[in-house]
Amino acid sequence: MAEVTGSEGRWTFDGDLVRIVPGNGRGVHRLRRILGEIEVPLEAVAGIAFEPGKKGGVLRVRLRQGADPLLQAAGNALDDSSDPYRLNLDKDAASLAEYFVDEVRNALQIERVGSGPVDRYLLAGPVVPLRASGGEGSVTFDGETIRLDWGWMAEHAKQKAGPRQFTLADVVKVELHPSVGLDEGHLRFRVKDQPSPPKPKHDPYSLTLWGTRKEGASAIAVAAAVVARLPHPSAPAPADVPALPEAATEPEPSTPGDDHDVLLRRLRELGELHKEGILTDEEFATAKQALLRRF
Repeated sequence: MAEVTGSEGRWTFDGDLVRIVPGNGRGVHRLRRILGEIEVPLEAVAGIAFEPGKKGGVLRVRLRQGADPLLQAAGNALDDSSDPYRLNLDKDAASLAEYFVDEVRNALQIERVGSGPVDRYLLAGPVVPLRASGGEGSVTFDGETIRLDWGWMAEHAKQKAGPRQFTLADVVKVELHPSVGLDEGHLRFRVKDQPSPPKPKHDPYSLTLWGTRKEGASAIAVAAAVVARLPHPSAPAPADVPALPEAATEPEPSTPGDDHDVLLRRLRELGELHKEGILTDEEFATAKQALLRRF
């Protein structure tokens, strides 16, 4: 097992997972502490590098596009101090970091892991329940239900609308815009059957963020937790899921003596479609069970 430790946490690699454990010091960004331990499967890794510097260096792991709900939700809201896939190291850890990089790269080559985008999340989202506060109210998420509550500083439109409570099934999109300088940010939930939304400060489905470190970290975690439980944006729509070849969906007339050979042939065909990525794990399992029932 490869292991390297810095002031912000500890990374380990066992051949299958890069395990990121945050530190508990006061200098560790709040978002890292909220996220807690992160398990990065090897198939989610696009690359890894150690960048030496005068006083130490930085170990970075780059994930495949679409693999992580945190990166999907956060967009440009992560900076160097909050990015959990970046680890500052002292000079005396340089050799360990280089060994760590070699181990991960060797595993990527042996397993022939691609670096291109994926159409499903390979990392789990933040653990729920979670709560984020803004100057005007708060949002909570328990894994299924989202609730927005308003305080006395909320705009009249939000106070008039009252608390908003809705489920994941109602959510179409999550928008997270960090505050920049004096400009307010927001965490907005776009829901079904909602007309064109007003400005975030007037939208009862949007929590305004005023730029505090605590606000920003909690909002990112809530956004990532919701995004992780929504359909992947690159997943094929039901109508776009490739149909199985005719041989795999409709059994051909055959004699009882041929059934065993036909079954094996069709199972092989399904296996090839799954291996090539045409069928997802769930689609493969469903098709396989359906085929076995027919025989």
